[in-house]
Amino acid sequence: MELKEHLQPHEVLIPLPLQGHITPFTHLAMKLASKGFTITFVNTESTHQQIAKAHDGFPLSFDWSANASQFVEGFVHVFQAHVDDFIENLVLSKPNPPISCIIADSFHVWGSTIAKKYNLVNVSFWTEPATVLTVYYHMDLLKSNGHFGCHDKCEDAIRYIPGVQAIEPADLPSYIQDADPSTVMHRFVFKCLEDAQKADFVIGNTVQELESSPISALQEKQPYYAIGPLSTSFTKRIISTNLLPASDYTNELAR
Repeated sequence: MELKEHLQPHEVLIPLPLQGHITPFTHLAMKLASKGFTITFVNTESTHQQIAKAHDGFPLSFDWSANASQFVEGFVHVFQAHVDDFIENLVLSKPNPPISCIIADSFHVWGSTIAKKYNLVNVSFWTEPATVLTVYYHMDLLKSNGHFGCHDKCEDAIRYIPGVQAIEPADLPSYIQDADPSTVMHRFVFKCLEDAQKADFVIGNTVQELESSPISALQEKQPYYAIGPLSTSFTKRIISTNLLPASDYTNELAR
């Protein structure tokens, strides 16, 4: 009995506090918990309050896209320090079961640093399709072929990215299309991708059968596992994840 408790995994999940990241992280946490995992879910106080307020009909107050520099500064420095302190205190408290690993959003720049500091397995969770990550991982090819930062100047289809069939330049991720890749947000995204490549393995919110080719290309670079589709259909319990009330989404889409 003691051996079983000792082997029970304890995961710390750390999403990026944006809607498209919180939802799959929440679903992942619930699925892992349903399999007997102990889950510690790290969320910012402001995001927790926003979810609670959105459930009651209040709008989201902070527009991160209009405050990119402030957002990046907070998550590169301030949030990292808070997470570091949190993990340290959690480790020192000697929880039962002890922490096994951290599952950090791939858009955190410090996952590998914290995992190494506390001798934890480092899992990077990519919440977008595997094709997008494959394209990001082959930015060197885009640069050498003149498709990096070409914006609307390129018209020829891209056929040389491993695992990705012909793709139009206009369909590349926006951070690769932009003519000026030196902005705060660009540097942030590229640094996140560098850190994700240091993970022990990457899990993705995708389906193996739908993206087998890009997944195979990713697995040439590091261990990658498709764990989608993630949903909470397996349980009747309702967990609120929305940062915006339903009535506000029409305004958000109109931006």
